[in-house]
Amino acid sequence: MSKIENAFATIRSAEVTTLLQVYGVTDPEIYSALEALAKDAGKKGWWQTYSGVVAPAYADYISLESDAESIKVFAPLLIPGLLQTAAYARETISGITMTRTPEEIAALAELRLARQSVLTRPSGPLKLWAVISEAVLHQRFAVRPSTMRDQLRRLTDCADLPNVTIQVMPLDATPHPGYAGGFSVVGFPSALPDVVTLENLLGLAYLEEDSEVNTFTDAFSRIVAAASPVDDSKALIARMEKGTRQ
Repeated sequence: MSKIENAFATIRSAEVTTLLQVYGVTDPEIYSALEALAKDAGKKGWWQTYSGVVAPAYADYISLESDAESIKVFAPLLIPGLLQTAAYARETISGITMTRTPEEIAALAELRLARQSVLTRPSGPLKLWAVISEAVLHQRFAVRPSTMRDQLRRLTDCADLPNVTIQVMPLDATPHPGYAGGFSVVGFPSALPDVVTLENLLGLAYLEEDSEVNTFTDAFSRIVAAASPVDDSKALIARMEKGTRQ
């Protein structure tokens, strides 16, 4: 058990069933969800091709993202990764990582774009709800002026996907919990619990306790209420994209 709990050994589906019986779990949805996880435990994700540049915490997040049913994200500083263009990804990764080589930056940008396949996967596309600060949309890249124009166009295209909801948090919005910083709430199908992710210069942090997740879920609802409606947000992004062409 200690080897399983410390990730030194995998657990078989039959062992999961036995342990759930010992623990007194009776919910069939929990049985199905955990048995499915056990079956997939030994599989290697496509992102492991980038193991040379991907930190373990980031690899864990990509794994969560690939299994997720929905993601709700408040983005006060940058366009969310699932909505970025290649050029925007390269520019922002270069600025944030500080010590990465050009080759590593290119690989990380390529990885970020590969992650976006969850939005169009045939087995059921990820439901993405992103609230983006209006200040982010005013960002400009002096060396490559076309970067933000193409990024705004990308947002417009993504907003037309039936599984993607984009709202803009206006500069004159009423006070809201997002003042505390950005976050994502990753939701899963069946009986698996949601997870909150927080990101900073040192990497990703995960919150899994029900009380913590509920706090951020409630915060996101309040952020959505303070943001511009979807149609108004789409119109603003379209106007800003048009303005970059002039």
